[in-house]
Order: sequence, then C-alpha cells, then structure tokens
Amino acid sequence: MKTALITPGGDAPGMNACIRAVVRRAISSGFEVCGINRGYQGLLEDDFIALNNRSVSGIIHRGGTILKSSRCAEIKTDEGINKASEILKKKSIDYLIVIGGDGSFKAANRISKKSGVSIIGIPATIDNDVYGTDETIGFDTALDTAVEAIDKIRDTATSFDRIFLIEVMGREHGFLALEIGLASGAEFVLIPEVKFDVRKISEELKKEKIQGKTSAIIVFAEGAGDVYKVAKRIEELTGIPVRVSSLGYIQRGGAPSAKSRILGTLFGSYAVDLLRKKVKNRVVVIRNGKISDIPVELVISKEKKIDLEIYRIIHQVT
Repeated sequence: MKTALITPGGDAPGMNACIRAVVRRAISSGFEVCGINRGYQGLLEDDFIALNNRSVSGIIHRGGTILKSSRCAEIKTDEGINKASEILKKKSIDYLIVIGGDGSFKAANRISKKSGVSIIGIPATIDNDVYGTDETIGFDTALDTAVEAIDKIRDTATSFDRIFLIEVMGREHGFLALEIGLASGAEFVLIPEVKFDVRKISEELKKEKIQGKTSAIIVFAEGAGDVYKVAKRIEELTGIPVRVSSLGYIQRGGAPSAKSRILGTLFGSYAVDLLRKKVKNRVVVIRNGKISDIPVELVISKEKKIDLEIYRIIHQVT
C-alpha cells in the first residue's frame, strides 16, 4: 500500500510529531510512504519525496512542518482538483493523509471523490475549530505561547496604568481567544461569535478605575473587528490610555508543548491503524479523552460551536 502525507494550510506546533508517528508506524506496517512538499501547491507541481525512518529522525521537538506548506488558490477550482487527482493516480497513491484544518479536509474530500484515492484527516490547527474533536494538534502550544506573552504585557499595563488590547489569531472563531482569556485572567474577551458593546465595556472599566483598578487586559480575536478602532473608542470613553499589542505569528511557532507532541503522535499512530484496517475517508478525533474517528463528510459539513460557559465565567455573567 502506498501512502502520501501532506500538510496544507497553516502550520501548527506538533505537526512534525505527527509526521514522525505516521512514517514510523506505516513503515513498520509494511507500507510505502512519501511526502508532498508545500501542501496542495506542491501536489499540483508533483513535488513528492520518499520518507523513511531517517527522514523523521530528530523532528519531534521542532515547530512548523518539515514538509512545508503554502496557500494554494488553484486547489479551490475544478481544474486544480482534476490535476491533483491525476497526479495522485499517476503516482499510484492508495491513501492521502492530510494533516490540517477543515479547509484542507474539504479540498481533500473533493480530490478523493474525483480520484478514488482514500483520505484520512488529522486535525492540526492552533484555532481548534475543527468539528468533532475536543482538541487539535498545536492548540495547546499556541495557548501557552500567548499566555506567556500576556503575562509579560500585564506587567507593563500595571506599571503604566494602561488598558491593553491583545489581538490573537481567530479570524472566524474565538476558541483560542477564549481559553487565552481564561488562562491569563483577562478582564474581557472579544470574539466573533458574541456581539459586544464598547460603551458597556468602557462603563465597566470606569467602575473598576473608581475602585482602584487602573489597568486591564482585553483579549481580542482578530475576527472580532478592527482592534485599533475599538481601542481608540475605549480610550475616548474611559480616559484611560489604551494600547494594542498583536501577538501575530509567534502563536504558530516555537517548539511544541509536551501535550501537542503527545497528541500529534497518538493521532498519527491511530491514522495508520485506520489504513491497516482499510478504513476510508475518516478524520481522527479526540473526544472525552478517547481517540476515535468520524466521517470526513461530517467534519466538513458541520460547524464547531463555542463554549459559552467559558465566556460567562470570564465576564462573570449569568
């Protein structure tokens, strides 16, 4: 059986641990394994490499992905899907293992339908927004990275009596922002899923100032709006200096945490078990601490819902 491994879309710490687990377990199972460089762009350019145990030696602690990645607009077109399918068939690929998010799975599902090549999805994204799984590879590391940065920013906020809006990743969902806010003790968390009122937030901040609290941390998911406009408005309404700090790509980088490495390894190993059983078109997930698998069609057709209980705890609302 010939298996191809690809990491399209955004990188996430722990992907290399997953790649390592897939390659080592697949080879021990007698499968031939190859990697596709640079995600779907590399697939369309026929950029395949052979993978063996030596290829994945010493990578478990490294962030990013040794297979690299890229954004590929062409894979969203019928022409791109047709081309990818022809290349996979030419290479005699039986299984395509896709380590990524739901966007990557949607493209893989289309390729599978066109080519007949079976796919196995492994959720890896710091956004933690893949339906059906409690956690994705990389989420824990990104959470730790952001909280460490906010702890340092809070020192400056306290020293200068300022409000800081900390912009974190999350264009469409606030899963990462919510848990960052919970772990860092943020006063407010603003996310795309919940409408917020700047005036009410400002009133709360003014009340806290009267009570002697002169600094605050507000975690702001990038999809919640224009962080600079919100910051300016809060400063106008409160009279307290407001600064913006965007954590940017540091959230995606760095050595994976122990938890991200373990999850990547367990997901990768389980994916090969599915290959051995000749299970087709599934996504590996973890729910209530147990690893299992669900249909890829289910994952890409449904939307993961935010945990509003975390939002209520942060904002102390009923």
